[in-house]
Amino acid sequence: MKQLRGKPLKDYLKQIEHPGMELVFVLQDVEDPVNVGAAFRIADACGVHELSLTGTTPSPPHPSIAGIGRGTHRRVNWSSTESAAEAIQTFKERGYVCFALEVASNAIPYYEGVYPDKVCLVVGNEYYGVAKRTMSVCDMAVYVPMYGKVMSLNVHVALGIAAYHIIHSSRILPQG
Repeated sequence: MKQLRGKPLKDYLKQIEHPGMELVFVLQDVEDPVNVGAAFRIADACGVHELSLTGTTPSPPHPSIAGIGRGTHRRVNWSSTESAAEAIQTFKERGYVCFALEVASNAIPYYEGVYPDKVCLVVGNEYYGVAKRTMSVCDMAVYVPMYGKVMSLNVHVALGIAAYHIIHSSRILPQG
């Protein structure tokens, strides 16, 4: 086994077919530019159609976003708006079903969700999570279960876990 780099890596990755699901992200009041840069990188890696930066979320150009995201802010379609709820409503009008990534009443573990072909995944502030107003316009909440002593993961880590599961969920076959 040999690690791939350069052109062999690019050629190898080109042969992998995208699952075909349309995924968009909404970042609501995510304050740390490191989390935003990582979200851009995750968006690029997952083939996300759009990333909406809302509220107090910093936007490019920002050196941390560019550095952590490795310039993916130039490839990922993104927008910035004041209201996460309005951004979500816009996505819903375009046929997306919106899932808040948040521990909330009636939330289910991300791996138990049934995801349609167009998903809007919403993450919130590092300390306060997804705001009530934003939650009120989401269709459902999913969460990443925590089995240790800490109660949450970094925003971008949880986003990456959920996003990869969602885009590949159509490939998961029921057991039995």
